[in-house]
Amino acid sequence: MSILVVGTVAFDDIETPFGRAKMVIGGAGTYIAWSSSYLHPSINLVSIVGGDFPKEELAMMNDRGVDTTGIEIVEDKKSFFWAGKYHDNMNSRDTITTDLNVLADFDPVLPDSYKDDDILMLGNLTPEIQIKVMDQMTKRPKLIVLDTMNFWMDIALDSLKEAISRVDILTINDEEARQLSGEYSLVKAAAVINKMGPKFLIIKKGEHGALLFSEGKIFSAPALPIAQVMDPTGAGDSFAGGLCGYLASCETVDFEAVKTGIIHGSTMASFCVEEFSLGKIKTLNEDLIKERLNKFKEITSFNL
Repeated sequence: MSILVVGTVAFDDIETPFGRAKMVIGGAGTYIAWSSSYLHPSINLVSIVGGDFPKEELAMMNDRGVDTTGIEIVEDKKSFFWAGKYHDNMNSRDTITTDLNVLADFDPVLPDSYKDDDILMLGNLTPEIQIKVMDQMTKRPKLIVLDTMNFWMDIALDSLKEAISRVDILTINDEEARQLSGEYSLVKAAAVINKMGPKFLIIKKGEHGALLFSEGKIFSAPALPIAQVMDPTGAGDSFAGGLCGYLASCETVDFEAVKTGIIHGSTMASFCVEEFSLGKIKTLNEDLIKERLNKFKEITSFNL
């Protein structure tokens, strides 16, 4: 299987209680692609950057097996830029600056070689862009995964619901699940959202793990306790990358496969938060990932 990732490739300026990283590489598409590349050898990335984006960063992704042919480079403009400051609890943050730059004109056109990919991972972009990408596929992918946020629920709810109705897996956080469904109980919220179309709903709860809901079944996955969380930016996208990377190796995507995919996603997210930007993600190898997967198994295994 091949994975098609559509998402931002950008610059971030991040401040946390543990330091600050200025003009570092970020973007949902970046984290998803890097994370999934450790679990699957064939990833195609669609995005847009300005002429200021380092070509060596694209080369490093190519070396990881990420095809960047689908990244449009607008030489005379700047890349998307986001700056944020995290609160002491690291679960909430303030956005300081959002400069759309080239992203304001992002109108993705898929290369022909991408249009029959098996897994489509739609990063957090406007619902209209997500729908347009789905419409360009020559056949329906075996699996469509969509990530979104409360901002689109506020300003583009109808389009978002249309996009959600066409996907297999929806990933959102607990606050977004409550807003989208109108229900406070996450169990009730999941029942409402599953009826909107997605077979699987994954509700991310940050340091408290993730919940999976599908056809009356529930799975609760922990987050791995990390001694030092430096930067939560990109954790949710690293989660999505790990999830898709694992599912790409599965012949059948059923409840059990998605459960295991969530553990792989949580594993990649646990690496992401240990350093600013892609600092930790770029240093991984198969042995480190296996070791951490085993830690997840240890902390969740018990006998009755």
